[in-house]
Amino acid sequence: MRVLICGGGVIGAATAYFLACRGVEAIVIERAGLGCAASGKAGGFLARDWCDGTPLAPLAQRSFVLHAELAQQRLGDWGYRRLDTYGGLADGRRHVRLHDPHYELGWLSPRVRVERRLGSPETTAQVHPAAFTAALMRAAEARGGRLHAGRVTGIVRRLGSERVTGVAVDGATIEGDVVVIAMGPWSLLAAAWLPLPAVFGLKGHSLVFDTGAEMAADAVFLEYREMGGTMQQPEVFPRPDGTTYVCAISSERPLPLDPAAVMPDPGAIERLEAICAGLSPALTPARIRARQACYRPITADGLPLIGRVPGVAGAYVATGHSVWGILNAPATGEAMAELITEGAARQVDLAPFDPGRMRPLDPARLRQAPARPL
Repeated sequence: MRVLICGGGVIGAATAYFLACRGVEAIVIERAGLGCAASGKAGGFLARDWCDGTPLAPLAQRSFVLHAELAQQRLGDWGYRRLDTYGGLADGRRHVRLHDPHYELGWLSPRVRVERRLGSPETTAQVHPAAFTAALMRAAEARGGRLHAGRVTGIVRRLGSERVTGVAVDGATIEGDVVVIAMGPWSLLAAAWLPLPAVFGLKGHSLVFDTGAEMAADAVFLEYREMGGTMQQPEVFPRPDGTTYVCAISSERPLPLDPAAVMPDPGAIERLEAICAGLSPALTPARIRARQACYRPITADGLPLIGRVPGVAGAYVATGHSVWGILNAPATGEAMAELITEGAARQVDLAPFDPGRMRPLDPARLRQAPARPL
């Protein structure tokens, strides 16, 4: 069996890895570079129980376990570690004074009030997303998988039947028995080839700082009021490699056709730099390594699309994971491998994520290049 996976993000790489572990030939087709979008620019925060009470809970719990198991297998170093996680408040208005914090985190500014513990090393962890994605792909390649550079332009079907036989890539055809759409928000384009629901992109901005050993292994989620009064929700993740990742400021700008064309919104990075300056003396502009933006894939009901594409034999989709793509990638990849090779997922019930639960997008509406769900 040959499986063609369209998209070289963390979902595609995880699917390729778990298929390769089963002896299946998996080819990942990627136009712009492995982990070039959200999979390389996300925070990499993992939580065992933050999805409890939602349909995502079994997927998240299974994936949290798999993250630990993958780290123990030493497939590479992607900065996996357990950590404490805190929540609090900060205010960028100079005349505002916050009360004393409940928790003292020495690397934060006195303007930050840490008032609650959100997670412990038993329930929260982190990875470096780009390194994790690359390690999964390398592990898949070591087992016979392959990364193919190219732009997918269509799905090839058997004449007179609704069965896929390959994908069109840069004017040529790559033959395969199964096709998996895992292109993040760009999975929207596949609605021109397959009956898929809409997927859209929510844009987020982030900075990566060189902070050395100054930041402890604590993740922090904050409510921050900017100078103009706008509330933001910055997330701060120090990493084992001596960098610190901070994200905030989302927007619904239209998704560009080329992932390499994603750029920060005008003024967004400057606002984020000002927020960071108020959070910690270590987060200064001189220490910024990367100023970046990415689009997280979102569906109309907030749940991912994981499973068979209705009415087209051999076609599958795995996308729409929103902010939990890095967390839920291992369990998604495992479930896709089970579904493709055995006919059903064994570890996680995929029924809540069935692509057939929503009406397919009308391909004629793709010309609108939506930022919101259609």
